[in-house]
Amino acid sequence: MVLQRGVISETAVLSIIALAISGGANAFIADFEDLSLPPESYWNGSDGSGGFTSGKANFTNNYNVDYGSWDGFAYSNITDTATVGMEGQYNAIPGLGQGGSPNYAIGYVGWEEPPALTLNAPKVVDGLYVTNDNYAYYAVLNGYMSSKKFGGENGDDQDWFKLTVTGKDAGDTATGTLDFYLADYRSDDNSQDYIVNTWEYFDLTALGTVKKLEFSLSSSDVGDWGMNTPAYFAIDTVVPEPATVLLLGMGSVIIARTRKR
Repeated sequence: MVLQRGVISETAVLSIIALAISGGANAFIADFEDLSLPPESYWNGSDGSGGFTSGKANFTNNYNVDYGSWDGFAYSNITDTATVGMEGQYNAIPGLGQGGSPNYAIGYVGWEEPPALTLNAPKVVDGLYVTNDNYAYYAVLNGYMSSKKFGGENGDDQDWFKLTVTGKDAGDTATGTLDFYLADYRSDDNSQDYIVNTWEYFDLTALGTVKKLEFSLSSSDVGDWGMNTPAYFAIDTVVPEPATVLLLGMGSVIIARTRKR
């Protein structure tokens, strides 16, 4: 391809745009498929590393050796969707990662810092996929120990279980918060009640440019010691702001200028 100095051809522009779009289609911030796991297993920080990195983000983890407990993020490829109670804490209820991929992350809100992911550079996060893990799902569906069955015995209790994501900029100042209901029984029409058991997209663009995302959970089921609903959730496939519209817009301007020449 030969170009005159100062002039770019329409073909060249379209080629650049096509390459950028095709390259960006798989440019996830994190999808956890770059993390190695034996089949039907999980990582929970017991190696004392204090977290893990997938793609372009670092995920927090706190592991207590004395108690064999953890909080923050773990990752898993367990496919079992039937196990109830704490034994199902590493199991995403869909049985696979988003889109049928093996790996996904499990978040647990414990007693240390909130689960968080920190980006390698500030950017707009378009969104991520969320769902329940087995432990929370079956506790909400049937009740478990101190956790109540949502809706109560007659289904009329207006219960809810909510994930909140807070954006933080490079100076650790909050840019906003967004909520996603992992279970919602607030409707007067009981047929509208639901517990999430599939991967659902959570749009985060309203948080703007962020360096960090922090995750918290809340529930209508609260006792003397705090939330009774198991404080777990699952995430997968964190994606950046799509650049397609911007690229096409830039291409149109360049093409228009080229044609004028």
